[in-house]
Amino acid sequence: MSWDLNSLFRHHAKGIATSLRRNGIRDDVAADITQDAFLRVLAKPPTETGTSHNPKAYLYQAARNLGINHRRREALIETVDIAGIDIVDPTPSPERVVYSRQCLSQTYQALGELPERTRQAFEMHRLGERTTAEIAEELGISTTRAWSIIRDAYRHLVSSVEID
Repeated sequence: MSWDLNSLFRHHAKGIATSLRRNGIRDDVAADITQDAFLRVLAKPPTETGTSHNPKAYLYQAARNLGINHRRREALIETVDIAGIDIVDPTPSPERVVYSRQCLSQTYQALGELPERTRQAFEMHRLGERTTAEIAEELGISTTRAWSIIRDAYRHLVSSVEID
């Protein structure tokens, strides 16, 4: 079975979108669902035993089902009650500020305890967002060694900084 989807799209896309809009779906969403219906038919055409004798009906039914699915998803989203959710205050509490400063101080101290090349490789990786290959090239070591010293730096920091 072979349908001429190009011809079907030219003749029926506008009608399918109109049908979806009549069922309460916004214009932009109706256009998307119309395209999705054609993509579904393109990806998985109907079997010979189904409604393949009427491509228009098949496309309208596919679009209708996609529209129903869309409305169900929208209904789920609308049922979330944001009134009961506590909005987080963007300013941290004084305790949180002190705690963060203590963690930062511990991190600076732990970084100072690292050997120079390890600290440099870690900073290039973490702060400079450089790859291990770039770090290895700049430090004149192998990529494996570069990753090894970066890993050692991470381990040292994790073991040195007390985070609750």
